[in-house]
Amino acid sequence: MKKILFAIMLLFSTGVMAQSPAYSISKDSVDGGLIFNGPITISDLENEATFKWMKSGLDDYKPYDGAVSFLKTYLKDYSLVVFMGTWCDDSQNLVPKLAKVLQMADFPLSKLTMYGTDRAKKTKNAEEKKYDVSLVPTIIVLKNGKEKGRITESVKKTIEDDLAAIVAF
Repeated sequence: MKKILFAIMLLFSTGVMAQSPAYSISKDSVDGGLIFNGPITISDLENEATFKWMKSGLDDYKPYDGAVSFLKTYLKDYSLVVFMGTWCDDSQNLVPKLAKVLQMADFPLSKLTMYGTDRAKKTKNAEEKKYDVSLVPTIIVLKNGKEKGRITESVKKTIEDDLAAIVAF
């Protein structure tokens, strides 16, 4: 009986440990908000109650159907790496729109890698160096591991149109 109880406790403790986030959370000294630093997901942003910008951005954004249809066909052949700051107005504007477009285009989230940065645009494990990122948000579009293009800080037209232009190139 003791062995069974020990095994159950071991499984439970392993499960709890596996659920701790890969990113660190700190309080922003500038505005008091939360800074997520390290590997994050769209769900992490959606599940943080203080990130009201994420919910409103997802709810309010209406992507252009033509570009979304194009992305639905072709974007699945690419992967995306996104660097963003939960403290950054540009990230708070663009990342929810990106999430909405990816959702509507049925983009497999397994092909999306996101990193939260601190105000110095540094990540927990220095991933920004590998991708030469100095501004946020930065959305890097990769095909077969090679960069096809990137969107940095803001879009030229809309997030869906700019992504479609990179994919079509």
